[in-house]
Amino acid sequence: MSFQSFGFWIFLGLTLALLRLPGVFAGAGASLRGAGFRTFTLALASLVFYFLCCDGGARALLPPAAGILVSWHAANYLQSGRPRRRTVFLLAAGWQVCVLLLYKYAAFFTGGRVSLSPVPPGLSFFTFQQLWFLKEVYTGAFTLPPDRRGGFVLYSLFFPTVTSGPIWRPQAFFPQLEETSADPAAALHAISLGMAKKVLLADPLGTVVSNGWALGQAMTAPAAWVVILGYSLQLYLDFSGYCDIASGCARLLGVRVPVNFDSPYRALSVGEFWKRWHMTLTAFLRECVYIPLGGSRRGTVRTCVNILIVYLISGFWHGAGWTFLAWGLLHGLAQVIERLWPGRERLPKALRWTMTFLFVNLAWVFFQAPSLAAAGSLLRAAAAGGGGLPLERLASGALDSEAAALRTLLPFAARAVPGLVLAALFAVGLAVSLRRRSVIRRMEDFRPTVPGAAVCGVLLAWAVLSFSSTAGFIYSNF
Repeated sequence: MSFQSFGFWIFLGLTLALLRLPGVFAGAGASLRGAGFRTFTLALASLVFYFLCCDGGARALLPPAAGILVSWHAANYLQSGRPRRRTVFLLAAGWQVCVLLLYKYAAFFTGGRVSLSPVPPGLSFFTFQQLWFLKEVYTGAFTLPPDRRGGFVLYSLFFPTVTSGPIWRPQAFFPQLEETSADPAAALHAISLGMAKKVLLADPLGTVVSNGWALGQAMTAPAAWVVILGYSLQLYLDFSGYCDIASGCARLLGVRVPVNFDSPYRALSVGEFWKRWHMTLTAFLRECVYIPLGGSRRGTVRTCVNILIVYLISGFWHGAGWTFLAWGLLHGLAQVIERLWPGRERLPKALRWTMTFLFVNLAWVFFQAPSLAAAGSLLRAAAAGGGGLPLERLASGALDSEAAALRTLLPFAARAVPGLVLAALFAVGLAVSLRRRSVIRRMEDFRPTVPGAAVCGVLLAWAVLSFSSTAGFIYSNF
């Protein structure tokens, strides 16, 4: 049950109605009756939602259920002051990592001979969140109240974010159980724009990218660059669109989700890119991997090694394949080079942006390619392929209804419609991706206006009418 299904919105509406029941029974205008009822209702809704998302039913629930129990009991032990805290912490963290490795990477390590299924939804995000929670409790940075079993279940399975993040730091989540901060106007604004990003931009761009890969040996250099840039835009618009929708849904429920994207394609370095892209994952890797490894405190060589380790882990977390490891290694090497090149900061900003944006686009080739050989073929085509741009083949299936309407309105320009569709997709996609303030940043001081509401209403209606051709969110695969 995903955001682009009517079932999800019915589920969200029922949850909101349940949260309002105490106010209804207490009289008109009454507020929610206590944080306990709200926490219980949201935890129950999250359990039901997660069960509905599990293809394997109750079997897929067992790993996260066991993970929740392990983390809960380990946290209580770690807070009790008893001996062998480090052993308990390592055992609990080891459990979470082993479950992730067994379900997600057994096939990779055994050459396909062993695989466990069904893989629980969002297992990678769930695991990192449990590890972050255990680390914060172990170090004393966070103390879990003893009567918060329902709150911990909610923290682990909060349904707007459970399948694709962001990854919650416990200090950012648990205080919100005591007070609500619902803002329906800002929430609907984020949901509308996030849905438009996903349905009206990311999915059609995904169709263009798939059409480009299907060209095979007929891939020309211009077509290869359409595929490369198209995937960069698709991935950002898909994942940031998901985060916008998740933040909007959470805001309706009185919860503020951490910022996960902050205009990453405006970055002037790869290091800055990672401070703006998937920010909660970056924060987790910095605090739970990079700093424990020694960070930048043990000399230049050790710092560079630590950076490479962190980004290899990031690549492997995204997928069990050599392409993901290559992608992570590329980002690690790029940051090592930036660290060893102090004069880079004196280069013109336009040049630094161009270098960063080009590198990120080329690195995404390994992220999207089915194999290292396929990635190499696409890069060779981009560098030395023939000329020509097969507009009709690339645009086939992208915004079909809109393209048909254009042909009806502009019959004299019917042959130009594929080019117009591609130009519109890439122009609007770039403009949205390079905006200075992200949707979630704008939610912080959002003020509704009539024109803004009208635009959001049109975009939301347009997106909903396109639900039937909507693909799943990319990051739900990780």
